[in-house]
Amino acid sequence: MQEKVKINWYRTPLEKEVMKKLMERSDSRALTQVLLQIGLFLLTGTASYLAFRSISAENWTWAVPLLIACLFFHGTFAHFMGWTATHELLHKTPFKNQSLNSFFLHLFSFISWVDVIAFRVSHVKHHQATTHHDHDGEVVLPKKLDLAGFSFWFWQFAPIPNPWTVWNRLTTWWRYATGKLDGMGIFDGGEPWMRDVLPESDAVLRRRHKNWSQVIFFGHLVLAAIFIATGNWILILIVNLPTTYCNWLSMFVSMPQHIGMGPDTPDFRLCCRTYTCGRFVGFLYWNMQYHVEHHMYPAVPFYNLPALRKAIEHDLPPAPHGLIATWKEILPVLRKQKDDPDYCFVPAIPQRV
Repeated sequence: MQEKVKINWYRTPLEKEVMKKLMERSDSRALTQVLLQIGLFLLTGTASYLAFRSISAENWTWAVPLLIACLFFHGTFAHFMGWTATHELLHKTPFKNQSLNSFFLHLFSFISWVDVIAFRVSHVKHHQATTHHDHDGEVVLPKKLDLAGFSFWFWQFAPIPNPWTVWNRLTTWWRYATGKLDGMGIFDGGEPWMRDVLPESDAVLRRRHKNWSQVIFFGHLVLAAIFIATGNWILILIVNLPTTYCNWLSMFVSMPQHIGMGPDTPDFRLCCRTYTCGRFVGFLYWNMQYHVEHHMYPAVPFYNLPALRKAIEHDLPPAPHGLIATWKEILPVLRKQKDDPDYCFVPAIPQRV
């Protein structure tokens, strides 16, 4: 297992009282977020189920397109219940009441098949040594992203489970449920990083990982069997597999975090990217568009990140506004990295006084 690394990160200075205010946790604000997100999941899921039940020989010409539209929105929004919601809950910052934090963390992780045990350990390392090649296997730069090809776009937008994703998910979780860590892994570092995160020497951690994997695998298997036995197989798409299709928005929203930025630097402003966006996307994304701010001060709850941005904005690079402007910044970098893997985007950093 890798030794704990200590990097002398640069952080914009903040007055103690300002920092204390920004770190305040609110059960009501966190509960509003999770209930609205669960409500959206139930709304699109119910609409999808009713649309499926309405299909008949007489009305299929409009009922089938309606089902497709409902599943499209359901899959699109469901993705944000996975790595996005569980990421912030994993930080233990949304709720003041940690019992609530733990409950919703495991609920969202189950629904979205998130490996919360490995993710917790990996993410601590990621924050300690963000994008440092020798120490961070969660995010490895440069990140490759091939936006060409019909297959890529079809599986990003089609409300049909990607068979490769489903197969990989089932086989991976079966291996985890039987105590094996071989295979692709779920982070950029693949299987080697998984073995570093869950070292063989830590039997307790490996047992916890195996137990959680069994809850995920057999829990979803039982639900799927019930849905099939009751003639409600459509619920497999709605409840078991909503994060295997329509990943388009989640991908375009989350990929800007580090892609194209510089590795092996002690300055979050050079290895993370902040952009701004509309309220609805910010709600879905739990304000992680403020990614430089999140890495500088990870103890600040997501709902206080806009205020943190205002407090330290004078010391941060300018942030593109909206996904279109953000990807206009990213795409030329990706093109240059094809010819020069060492090339990275260097934002304009305000001069220190």
